Amino acid sequence: MKKLLLLTALSTIINASTALAVPVPGVPDVGIQGGVGIKESYIEGRVAPKLTIGYKYVDRDEYGHQNDFYAKYNLVGSHIQLLGGWRNHMSGQSDSIYGGVGVSTPHVLGLQPYATYVVGSHFDEAQIGLNYNLALGLGFNVNYHNYMPDNGDNEHGVGAGVTYRF
Repeated sequence: MKKLLLLTALSTIINASTALAVPVPGVPDVGIQGGVGIKESYIEGRVAPKLTIGYKYVDRDEYGHQNDFYAKYNLVGSHIQLLGGWRNHMSGQSDSIYGGVGVSTPHVLGLQPYATYVVGSHFDEAQIGLNYNLALGLGFNVNYHNYMPDNGDNEHGVGAGVTYRF
């Protein structure tokens, strides 16, 4: 039910925002971006030239669903970012504040590899992936993640999803 509500909200935002979105010359990384993957969905928005905030819903195999409220701060363009946030609904664990780093390369032929690593008060998580720009803000993502909770078994696997930037 929560996924359905999130997808409905994302669809409404996408449909409403395309009419309201105003391009900013020389600043390609503005606006709102959302995505839906195999086990996760997210929406984030740029709130300052170097700061993005967002929400991510993750459905873990062993640990149920988790909510992430996060911020990304661009250090070098948008290719090196500081990551920080708060994750709740962690089954068998208390809520967790986390921080980390994300790195990516410039787009080459529509492809952009990236990697992230975050450390929380009760977990570590690493991800490597590849974004592919299809057209008109629509993209495809494939990734490998490794979630390592302090208490319990690691969860890792391949994921894929679709993103939209407007």
